[in-house]
Amino acid sequence: MPRRETPFVPDQYYHFYNRGNNRGKVFFERENYLYFLKGFVKYVLPFVEVIAYCLMPTHYHILLRIKTSEVLKTSEVSNAMMKFIVSYTKAINKRFERVGALFQGQFHGEPIQTYSHLLALCIYIHTNPVKDGLVFLPEEWEYSNYLEWMQLRDGKLVDKGFISEHFGSKEEYQKQVLAYIKTRDLPDEVRNYLSELEK
Repeated sequence: MPRRETPFVPDQYYHFYNRGNNRGKVFFERENYLYFLKGFVKYVLPFVEVIAYCLMPTHYHILLRIKTSEVLKTSEVSNAMMKFIVSYTKAINKRFERVGALFQGQFHGEPIQTYSHLLALCIYIHTNPVKDGLVFLPEEWEYSNYLEWMQLRDGKLVDKGFISEHFGSKEEYQKQVLAYIKTRDLPDEVRNYLSELEK
């Protein structure tokens, strides 16, 4: 696998994501999601601040900001992600007696170029499980930090200052999330559920 050449710039926002090889699963049971998050904290969190994340059965999304540090080398983030993903893949292969690549190539780390994209991406990430018909509401999905955004769970992978600075309050963010969900092409059962909530 070729090394990533794109440097990661301190204080810049990035969208990290990848999906399973051949569009297959990368999370098979609850323990896999939790192990992934623990690995991320161990290997990658020293270099980044997490804004929004969502782990889905076949892929993941992480919106983050590279920490500002005079000693941070641009290669350290890539190396940390590589170690993290290799560690996770080895653990999954051992657990399920499988071999080969788990993810589809190396992870993607796309810089966020505009402010509107930054805010929209938060909403997109948190509504992924609803769009895919896994849950009716974002707060029903355990494997994202929407619960932290709504102050329903006390977790480490969240920047509370970002929420208040860019969305004002959790109530305002929730309104924007629900408004966005209604514009999506949703499974019928999800759309019917949301309609019932408004009655």
